Amino acid sequence: MDKKTTSRDGTSLAYTVTGQGPTVILVSGAMSTGGTVAPLAQRLADRCTAVVHDRRGRGESGDTAPYAVAREVEDLAALIDAVGGDAALFGVSSGGALVLHAAASGLPVRRAAVYEVPYADHLEGGAAREAAYKEQLGKALGEGRRGDAVELFLRLTGLGEEMIRGARQSPMWAGMEAVAPSLAYDDAVMGDGLLPRDLLAGIAVPVLSVAGGASPEWMRTASREVADTVPQGTHRVLEGQTHMVEPDVLGPVLAEFFAG
Repeated sequence: MDKKTTSRDGTSLAYTVTGQGPTVILVSGAMSTGGTVAPLAQRLADRCTAVVHDRRGRGESGDTAPYAVAREVEDLAALIDAVGGDAALFGVSSGGALVLHAAASGLPVRRAAVYEVPYADHLEGGAAREAAYKEQLGKALGEGRRGDAVELFLRLTGLGEEMIRGARQSPMWAGMEAVAPSLAYDDAVMGDGLLPRDLLAGIAVPVLSVAGGASPEWMRTASREVADTVPQGTHRVLEGQTHMVEPDVLGPVLAEFFAG
């Protein structure tokens, strides 16, 4: 990250800018830094000015207690101001939920796009699962058990126990524990884990909601319902893609939408 700006509460935010064209701020999901969406920024750079940042509590950005979703919306406001006062937003997974909060808040956002925000309305036992995760995550982080918090998140995503044990032995584990406290931030952004219909109904800008054709049916249904609930919604399905979408497939779809 080669640039810095400061959010309203004094938190330092690290970001980079690449490309030319309409400005788009890319928002990563849980357990990730801006580096996760950097390949997508490169894919957009020939048609868009792509802004990649480390969300608060991650990478080269700072953090200021106490956390609130409104503080991360203010972070996006600071970034928009830093890059010219006008931008579109894209968010992946729980980062998409943050983008939808920002779009509903009245920020100067031209358009918003999201990829597979994991609202669990159509996942069997989804509401109960989300509530249990919230309680267990809060306890683990409150007791300083970062590794256990990471394990809880990996189980939530469906990773098997053998793969979780392998992850604990991998070189990546230290980095995962480093950003573990931010899992509480994504949990807050997701609320009760269900589609926030009133919030979405208040979004006044065009919204593109994208899903992978090879993703679970509950996730694809949630993606479609985001588009159906916002007043100016469009839904796209990328055949053969999963939650780990390929930038070369997603990039052209986003570039076309943002250019509009």
